[in-house]
Amino acid sequence: MTVTKQMSWRPQYRSSKFRNVYGKVASREHCFDGIPITKNVHDNHFCAVNTRFLAIVTESAGGGSFLVIPLERTGRIEPNYPKVCGHQGNVLDIKWNPFIENVIASCSEDASVRIWEIPEGGLKKNMTEAVLELYGHSRRVGLVEWHPTTNNILFSAGYDYKVLIWNLDIGEPVKMIDCHTDVILCMSFNTDGSLLATTCKDKKLRVVEPRSGRVLQEASCKNHRVNRVVFLGSTKRLLTTGVSRWNTRQIALWDQEDLSMPLIEEEIDGLSGLLFPFYDADTHMLYLAGKGDGNIRYYEIGSEKPYVSYLMEFRSPAPQKGLGVMPKHGLDVSACEVFRFYKLVTLKGLIEPISMIVPRRSETYQEDIYPMTPGTEPALTPDEWLSGMNRDPILMSLKEGSKKTSKLVFKTPAREKKSVVVNGIDLLENVPPRTENEVGQHSPRPGVELGVGRREWSLATAQEATAL
Repeated sequence: MTVTKQMSWRPQYRSSKFRNVYGKVASREHCFDGIPITKNVHDNHFCAVNTRFLAIVTESAGGGSFLVIPLERTGRIEPNYPKVCGHQGNVLDIKWNPFIENVIASCSEDASVRIWEIPEGGLKKNMTEAVLELYGHSRRVGLVEWHPTTNNILFSAGYDYKVLIWNLDIGEPVKMIDCHTDVILCMSFNTDGSLLATTCKDKKLRVVEPRSGRVLQEASCKNHRVNRVVFLGSTKRLLTTGVSRWNTRQIALWDQEDLSMPLIEEEIDGLSGLLFPFYDADTHMLYLAGKGDGNIRYYEIGSEKPYVSYLMEFRSPAPQKGLGVMPKHGLDVSACEVFRFYKLVTLKGLIEPISMIVPRRSETYQEDIYPMTPGTEPALTPDEWLSGMNRDPILMSLKEGSKKTSKLVFKTPAREKKSVVVNGIDLLENVPPRTENEVGQHSPRPGVELGVGRREWSLATAQEATAL
């Protein structure tokens, strides 16, 4: 029987090296100020960060845009700062390539996914030409996710209830996952990227084998709503956040091989904002941040009951619209920093870095809190992954001097529109013109030629390819 109880607010004083972790906000001169953060109510973070750049979706007229700011360029940002502004509809999600640090993916209400290559040192003028423009969804695209171990494999989820898998080496979709009956709310990969977990407005949690599109496990959450899901490292467990039948925010822990019943359910509070979960597989710490809240709660995940142990809470009076997360290899290990958020404060137009720190007196490298972690080199090529291979991430040490820089070259397709054959089907042959219903409210402007790498892809041929 499922156990449901109110989460205790008192720290459980147990033997844990992370019992005293605390959050430290950067000084004002190390924040990013004067940014017109988007007022879009879509439930995303609108922020992405890596070791070189911070990207933020901004409020703009006449189409969607986002800022890309070098991390060292802190302080007040001028109103005329250059933007990435090629989309013709509001930008809904942005994600940095985990292996090529100047490449970012964006998706928009204009039903497109675009890949951008940011120049060294950041933007000097507005960027309107994407490296790739990917069209395959018939309605707006709400989510994009990079594969965790394979270079140039990108997943996109649209309001047409489809998940498309793109091979960016050829600039084409290679698979369509068509098992959802409503809008997809969240996507999360396991450690080696062999499984994809999704939450959906149809109140179902699914675990999918992405290359075949087969649903391995499905949970029908009729008495509560699941909003976000995250794989808990290599533990073969999932954690979801959502709303209970009594309209309280809650989390639930699931066995990925049996979704018939959650292992535990914990009520958090009675607030209404969406709960964003963040999991650090290296420290086994879970962070919960509510949209519109000012606090961030953190817990430790164990292998035995009670599984989820409350540690502490970071509090702030400023409500957060979204949070970006720095990759582990970008943390300050000399300060015992184990996690770093970039908090969007809409009313102030402010981005605040928040460091989660383990208090240690020693200034030497703390190997017990910094195990080997996934690095910046891909473990597989797109062809290897698509052929059925799985491989764990290539690990790296966070010791000073051991950081690696990716030497990969991002491949771009030829300028001409070439045929792409998948299992004998030419996906670009006899493509009918897209109607307004297929592309939503933001069709490409008439008289404008397709940009470099832009691809048209019909839903009819997508369904044929899916059957393969």
